Amino acid sequence: MKCSLKAPAKINLSLDVIAKRPDGYHEVEMIMTEVDLADRLDFISRDDGKIVVEMSEGYIPHDARNLAYQAAQLLKSKFQSREGVHIHIQKNIPVAAGLAGGSSDAATVLRALNKMWGLGLSKEELAELGATIGSDVAFCVHGGTAKATGRGEKIEKLPAPPPCWVILAKPPIGVSTGEIYQQISVPGRYHSPAAEMEDAIYAKDYGRICDQLHNDLETVTLDLYPEVRRIKQRMIESGVDAALMSGSGPTVFGLVKHENQVNRVYNALRGFCEHVYAVRLLTTNTC
Repeated sequence: MKCSLKAPAKINLSLDVIAKRPDGYHEVEMIMTEVDLADRLDFISRDDGKIVVEMSEGYIPHDARNLAYQAAQLLKSKFQSREGVHIHIQKNIPVAAGLAGGSSDAATVLRALNKMWGLGLSKEELAELGATIGSDVAFCVHGGTAKATGRGEKIEKLPAPPPCWVILAKPPIGVSTGEIYQQISVPGRYHSPAAEMEDAIYAKDYGRICDQLHNDLETVTLDLYPEVRRIKQRMIESGVDAALMSGSGPTVFGLVKHENQVNRVYNALRGFCEHVYAVRLLTTNTC
């Protein structure tokens, strides 16, 4: 049996750190949505029962350190499957970029093997399993646009935002999510920025969405990595409607409503940063 699926990247329209949890994680409230930048995963059944992961980029581990491998091994162990699979991953999403590339790969493996191995798991069951691999995997299983709470594993589906262009720019560095969370001070607040973003999405109000972009992790990353701050400033100067760092960084994204703005912003950043992408929001569920 063969199967090919895309694993889309995500951006955070809002990310609020609520509290430090007893288990060492942070309680968060995030609104995330997918963009049209995706890895491609090709699956081929194996008769020998082995899990083999092949990466297009040689520097990415293809063993148990890889979230896609972990996802396949989790299903194989939990359901004592004798099936094997060869997984080839064409990486298009930058690594350690705040775009959930590894988590999306893992979620795609869960969805694909659920069908290939006839496990019959619901999306909710797959998301629950995925949450044991990584905090963003549950969202990536569901796809689309959603609010994530807890440590990111509790998912509430939301309607898609109004369509627009998204310019992504990543400096040539990786950022450790754990490092950023270790240095954040939990902000005290009496209102939820995520609730305001949620209202703007339901209203399909592009201007309000731009106004409500928010990420509690951004200040920490911008202080530690000045190149991220410079990219965000360059993006704003080039004429985006709004800009924000995604996740723990270092990727910065800009929202652009009109297509005639896209080339100007893209070209301004290409001369400043190697990894630049002009993509669209995904307004349909890819699952």
